[in-house]
Amino acid sequence: MKLGLTGGIASGKSTVSAMLVKLGAKLVDADQVAREVVLPGEPALGRIVARFGQAVLNEDGTLNRSKLGSLVFTPDKQKLKDLESILHPAIRARMQERMDAYLQEDPNLLVIADIPLLYETGQAELYDAVMVVYVPAEMQLQRLMEREGLTEEQASLRIGLQMDIEEKKRLATYVIDNSGSLEATERQVRQFWQEHDFS
Repeated sequence: MKLGLTGGIASGKSTVSAMLVKLGAKLVDADQVAREVVLPGEPALGRIVARFGQAVLNEDGTLNRSKLGSLVFTPDKQKLKDLESILHPAIRARMQERMDAYLQEDPNLLVIADIPLLYETGQAELYDAVMVVYVPAEMQLQRLMEREGLTEEQASLRIGLQMDIEEKKRLATYVIDNSGSLEATERQVRQFWQEHDFS
């Protein structure tokens, strides 16, 4: 099964994915793949340089993220759109490739794709099912402020960039409620695992 794993920022996705991996699932992490596709020699990096110029590269040919960020995070939204149109297909293709390879080895595996913006980027239909790690919005805000040392305003702003957590919960195939204890979360994860009898 290809499972898309998502949730809100600071909802505990990595906690839940770690529990599933411990049970035997394979994980493909969108953030990790996003770093891979811009390594020297990758086609996506070549396209970024073609679009934004040599200035986005460090002397050793690696991507200068802060330089690229300063170019795309501006009031001109088109530049960010251009970057996303290069990155998103490359990330998506690499993730599907990796997941297919795992399933070829063992068709009974649970393969998880950890994608923070799964719904926002219209990827839900690429997966057999979607699991949302859920915490109520006020708990999400609290956790994010503590984790990142943000003010309430800064944290609200980041949360506001994502689809509302209640909406994600409504769209999900499976919901893991991570607002209780770690043990309570683990119980839900185990129950999901047993119900599907992954080998």
